[in-house]
Amino acid sequence: MFDFSDRVVMVTGAGGSLGAAVVRTFYAGGAQVVLSERAADKIEAALPEIARDRERVLLHAADQNDPQAVAGLVEAALERFGQIDALANLVGGFGLSPVAETSVAQWDFMLTLNARTAFLVSQAVIAPMRAQGTGRIVHVGSRAALAGSAKMAAYSASKAALIRLVESLAAELKHDGITVNCVLPGTIDTPKNRAEMVNADRSRWVTAEDVANVIAFLASDAARAVQGAAIPVYGRG
Repeated sequence: MFDFSDRVVMVTGAGGSLGAAVVRTFYAGGAQVVLSERAADKIEAALPEIARDRERVLLHAADQNDPQAVAGLVEAALERFGQIDALANLVGGFGLSPVAETSVAQWDFMLTLNARTAFLVSQAVIAPMRAQGTGRIVHVGSRAALAGSAKMAAYSASKAALIRLVESLAAELKHDGITVNCVLPGTIDTPKNRAEMVNADRSRWVTAEDVANVIAFLASDAARAVQGAAIPVYGRG
């Protein structure tokens, strides 16, 4: 368990299965947490016990595709807690479509969902992290970012773009005391994936808690020398 008792951690996409595991990990480590989703009631449903803690928890609804909404999220976090020590960005999504059948709108949607959102929230936390001389930015990529495969062109391209964003940010911010990294999960054992892949061998999947632990490591002082990494978290897959 990492000690985050003096830290403020922002978790975007906090209401999903992975988000809930990440929030619980940081909260158990003593962090004050800023939790964001498009609708705050999604967080309340996923994390009712944590959402009720008004001393250590700030819930803030924000569309991470909207620059003004992202700026408002960061402003709200700074107004409430005075600092942002770490960002764990979990916003993203998956889609399957053969290239020949992929519309421009579908292509743009996937790049927006997985790359533009990461760009906007990363950009928004740079100034406060630079001002305090330290910060941790952690994004969630995907194993699919490493190679293309059938029906996954848009998704793989969007996650590959995320890795390039992480590498570029790491190079730009390494002298400011800010680290930027990402994790590349394999198939995560979530209720949604269980419902969609009923015949899969779930014992080979990675748990949300295991992914959360790697994210917490990258957000901790123990990872201060890790910069620009894309860390595989595949389980036995």
